[in-house]
Amino acid sequence: LSMLKGSALAAALMLAFGCVSGNSARRSIDWPVLLAIAASFGLGKALEITKAADGITSALVESTAGNPWIALAMVYLVTVVVTELITNNAAAALMFPFAISTSTNLGVNYMPFVIAVMMAASAGFATPIGYQTNLMVMGPGGYRFSDYVKIGVPLDILIGVITVAIAPFVWPFH
Repeated sequence: LSMLKGSALAAALMLAFGCVSGNSARRSIDWPVLLAIAASFGLGKALEITKAADGITSALVESTAGNPWIALAMVYLVTVVVTELITNNAAAALMFPFAISTSTNLGVNYMPFVIAVMMAASAGFATPIGYQTNLMVMGPGGYRFSDYVKIGVPLDILIGVITVAIAPFVWPFH
């Protein structure tokens, strides 16, 4: 089963067997996040159809002198910055077409670039905005925005270095 079909089947079974009520299921949907993801998919598709993603990634590839390692680091960096500004799910949906286009322009395997997007979108440590749990603990923990920056930026860099160093060995460029 695909992830979508499996999730839909699990939700239907939970409703059918009374594990969750219909009202509770509807209330648990995070509509703003869902809309942000949907909008990002639309924007990603528009970038793909208009070839804007190709144009942007062509400039990225030229700026990295065609080096897939540097391009991979750039994809990670841009994705983590976007993640810090919008939700991680929306950042992943938005950056995915750029990752695919970059690998295509370089003529290399797309998997290291997809992994970089996945890891960077999951590494939104530098702001409370990038990841929902950061925002959830900010108030109760008495944290300030600067606390996230001080601890989060080094964590984002560490995860980036590890991802860029390891991903091409697990999923080789060629």
